[in-house]
Amino acid sequence: MKPKIVFLDCLTVNAGDLDWQPFEALGDFTAYDRTETADIVSRAAGADIVLLNKTPMTAETLAALPRLRLICVAATGYDVVDVAAARSLGIDVCNCAGYGTKAVAQMVVALLLEATNRVGHYAEANRHGLWSGSKDFCCWDSPLTELDGKRLAIVGFGNIGHAVADMLRPFGVALYAVTSKPQEALPTDVGKMTLDEAFSTCDIVSLNCPLTRENERFVNGDLLEKAKDGLILINTARGRLVDDDAVAGALRNGRLAYYLADVLSTEPPRADHVLLHEPNAYITPHIAWATAEARQRILDIIVSNIQAFMAGRPQNVVN
Repeated sequence: MKPKIVFLDCLTVNAGDLDWQPFEALGDFTAYDRTETADIVSRAAGADIVLLNKTPMTAETLAALPRLRLICVAATGYDVVDVAAARSLGIDVCNCAGYGTKAVAQMVVALLLEATNRVGHYAEANRHGLWSGSKDFCCWDSPLTELDGKRLAIVGFGNIGHAVADMLRPFGVALYAVTSKPQEALPTDVGKMTLDEAFSTCDIVSLNCPLTRENERFVNGDLLEKAKDGLILINTARGRLVDDDAVAGALRNGRLAYYLADVLSTEPPRADHVLLHEPNAYITPHIAWATAEARQRILDIIVSNIQAFMAGRPQNVVN
């Protein structure tokens, strides 16, 4: 008998541009765009396999789903699932590590180039007459910056951090890493430094580390007080790595020239979120991972995870 497979919140992964056929071939497949907490148990009732992105799976919810044997998280992070409770109930939890490495690194570059070359700013200004109203063949109202020779520190030198270094190396930046890895494990042109050194001596700092209990809001007022004036801070990792109010304050006093982020501490944010209204905070709506290519890789990995589980050889198990 083919398993019953339920995807509780498929919309962000597949908005209709990708094919569900591989899942339909695996079993009795149902996909919901979104699932409210109150509806999780009723929708997942009788499922052997549940797929999810951000829908929470608490110990209480898991206990109410006796047939459930596999949870596939359509992401790298799996903190929405109580993995210890799942383990105690004999439920495997699998993730999709590595699917978005290049996509997220590309967003780091895109955000950085927006700050240094201001393409979006000038395209919008030209729609309102900046160039057509100029007396000269060129005009600018905001400085442009070359990356060549600038110092860039990457906080967290895993797969994404490594990819960021690879993509920015051709721009001529001097590369550094804040990492637990020893110097000999880093590329020869990447120097190891401390977090304080990164903020106080570098022109650009990119956060590419996981969120843990120990590092929540580690980018705080004390650390930002040590920052080199005009630092560009990039965050494509997790919003709660930074203290939003401290970052806003550092933008206002010039410690930070720009805060470039694809994530915020609460998602979606309130309309009055402090960083949405700072002129030098460029915030994108958690889309670094969401290229069509990366989303297809998520589906491919989930299909592979289900096939491996059904064959008795579970893979990418995180619990």
